[in-house]
Amino acid sequence: MEHPLHKIIGECINSNVFPNCKIIKDPACGGQQNVPLFCSKDKSNETEYCNVDLMMIKDNKIRVIIEIEETDVKPTQICGKFLTSALSSYYIHDSDNNTPIGMSDSVLFIQILDTSQLNEKTSKIKQWENLEKSIKNILPINKIRKYKLLYGNVSDFKNGDSNKCDKLVDYLKEALK
Repeated sequence: MEHPLHKIIGECINSNVFPNCKIIKDPACGGQQNVPLFCSKDKSNETEYCNVDLMMIKDNKIRVIIEIEETDVKPTQICGKFLTSALSSYYIHDSDNNTPIGMSDSVLFIQILDTSQLNEKTSKIKQWENLEKSIKNILPINKIRKYKLLYGNVSDFKNGDSNKCDKLVDYLKEALK
């Protein structure tokens, strides 16, 4: 299955722009592996809560988690992805010798939602803005202290006067200081 928004976000966030971070991407974002999060240092199916789309590690701690949703943009799906990540504590993968990498004391969680399937008179944008406010009102949850919800389509993040990729990079740079 093609994931054009995942791909463009994966291209947008790269080690040339963030040289002090390890950027781990799932295959849809142009990476080579799944990005699993676990509730404990024990790596097993019982402790694996989710796989995220993109993660940024700085100083050997998880600093940023990014989830991109291209199809199911309902609140239940959005909140489910957020909560399973918030309830997780470690990234563990063979590529890092199965060494648990924990969350920073202040993790930024970003969700990027695709608008390309929305109809012209949709109420989704307003719903998402309300959802973002509601999620921010209950923070922090575990180590997630910051939350940002972005939306757009491939062309919004690829080019144009209001290039959302540039805005995303600027936001990440500020958050990673």
